[in-house]
Amino acid sequence: MNKQAKIYIAGHRGLVGSAIWSNLVNKGYSNLIGRTSTELDLRDAAAVERFFAEEQPEYVYLAAAKVGGIVANLTYRADFIFDNLAIQQNIIGASYRHQVKKLLFLGSTCIYPRDCTQPMHETELLTSALEYTNEPYAIAKIAGLKLCESFNIQYGTNYIAVMPTNLYGPNDNFDLERSHVLPALIRKIYLAQALESDNWNTLRADLTKRPIEQIDGTASKEAILSILSKYGITKNRVEIWGTGKPMREFLWSEEMADACVFVMERIDFKDTYTPNSTEIQNCHINIGTGREISIANVSQLIKETVGFAGELYFNTSKPDGTMRKLTDVTKINDLGWKHKIEIETGIQKIVDWYRNE
Repeated sequence: MNKQAKIYIAGHRGLVGSAIWSNLVNKGYSNLIGRTSTELDLRDAAAVERFFAEEQPEYVYLAAAKVGGIVANLTYRADFIFDNLAIQQNIIGASYRHQVKKLLFLGSTCIYPRDCTQPMHETELLTSALEYTNEPYAIAKIAGLKLCESFNIQYGTNYIAVMPTNLYGPNDNFDLERSHVLPALIRKIYLAQALESDNWNTLRADLTKRPIEQIDGTASKEAILSILSKYGITKNRVEIWGTGKPMREFLWSEEMADACVFVMERIDFKDTYTPNSTEIQNCHINIGTGREISIANVSQLIKETVGFAGELYFNTSKPDGTMRKLTDVTKINDLGWKHKIEIETGIQKIVDWYRNE
């Protein structure tokens, strides 16, 4: 990519999209395009087609998606598969019709089977059943990577699919109903610490910025205490779903952005599979750290970083989800990229960001 190339970042205000935008700006790319969801509904095929016809982007980062944690995935199963399939099909199809030079599709490591070999190598794809709790989202992401792979094989396009592990960082989604595990833990423990210290200014400021079920900072103390209690937050205790035993891998979002730009600048589709293969498949690339930590241990790390003195209560009547999700990052490491920020540093960075933000 040359520095003046027109680059479209779908999802440019999201966790990864905003980090990709910043990374590109810092590297001197000056012709970036972004549209909010109110400006362009990516589920609307006609609207996406008009946008590509008018803007004619040369490169596309497909970082837009409907995402959420275990509660959201269980509750909105139809939305997760329908919306993501629509977004992917519309953008990838328009990219082909308007001769986009290169596209990067962001998926998720939830594409891998529930009980697959750990760490999860790219070849584990479609070897057995998926985890039930996020099956619709996983199927959508599998369809997206196969769409990229199939366009490349049939039409000679240069679309690359990357599968990030669990991401966290600035501009994450801290909505307690829809967020992933790490931002949910950070916010819950942060609010519990505010209750513990009787810091109502902090509580009201937090709820003003991010209301919980329409309860904002102007609500009565009773209403605020009630909604926080519903989500397992009191001044003495934070409730966490499951046993705390599941192991998870976490990658700082700005490092994911760096990996995405690295791939777009240096990696082509031909580099993602063995030459002369009779079957071209598993061309996607895992992006992660190759290091895992239990939910219990990361919760304790957040608790210590925030300064909460209360109890972490693990509700074992609630589902754990997949017990292990560790990525095999040999492929991306061999291609020349490796992470630098470990979870201990990252937790301090995101807690500091949340407090200051």
